[in-house]
Amino acid sequence: MKRNSFISLAIVFAIGMMMAGCKTADVNKKQLAGTMEEPLQSDTMPDHVQQALAKAIKYHSHDLLNDTVNEILVSSIDEADQTSTEGYGIQVTKGAISTTFPNIRHTREPQAKYNAKTGDLWLTSSAMEGTGVRVEWLHQIRFGDNDLAYVKTEFNPYGVQQELLQRLSYTIDGETISLYDGEKLLATVTNTVKDMGGFDDEQPLWIGEQLYYDVSSSEPKVIFTPGVKFNTGLVLTYDDMPELSAPITIDENGLFTIHEISVMDKQ
Repeated sequence: MKRNSFISLAIVFAIGMMMAGCKTADVNKKQLAGTMEEPLQSDTMPDHVQQALAKAIKYHSHDLLNDTVNEILVSSIDEADQTSTEGYGIQVTKGAISTTFPNIRHTREPQAKYNAKTGDLWLTSSAMEGTGVRVEWLHQIRFGDNDLAYVKTEFNPYGVQQELLQRLSYTIDGETISLYDGEKLLATVTNTVKDMGGFDDEQPLWIGEQLYYDVSSSEPKVIFTPGVKFNTGLVLTYDDMPELSAPITIDENGLFTIHEISVMDKQ
């Protein structure tokens, strides 16, 4: 009996240590922060450009998508007659019917992809851009019975950022950063930046400055890279951080789901 009691106590002790270890790991995990503090406002084409667009006899444009099988053409409008559109204006054509979206920007070369099975035309457009910054809108475009195109849903970058923040966490051990999606370890990287004074004391990891999409397949993927904030310097650093991606689906009510997050292979 004494031997059995000793074995039982040993098992209980081992289980207790394992549970304590799990709790410690959970306690050490911290949430990332988001660079976007509120939903972004939709872009609006300047009035003088919109007037030129309305009066134009001819648009000068270049193709983003020419799907001859499904008779879908997506073009960026560069000029209305001789007036620059200043990076605004997308034209979507199905068959012989064209629809103009004057407030969708076409800087940074948007991507477009038509999914004939679902009837969705996926279109990206720049929301913010600059050194180290690439943030995009994702537009879900559908066609009515008359082949006129309409935007069914727009993915505001802020909403996508907030959804990712609910899932992502990290730990830092010395110069080693580990990223998690819930309980799943996504990546472990070693910081090589040595001249920035060490990790920021209050909040070293952020997302939101690099958040864009890949629509080359039938369903879109969100792509994002966490940035590191150091004690010196006002910008986020991405040198050692992994590029992450996850498929996105959307239901008929416009609610989106971000599926399994994975690390993208380096090109």
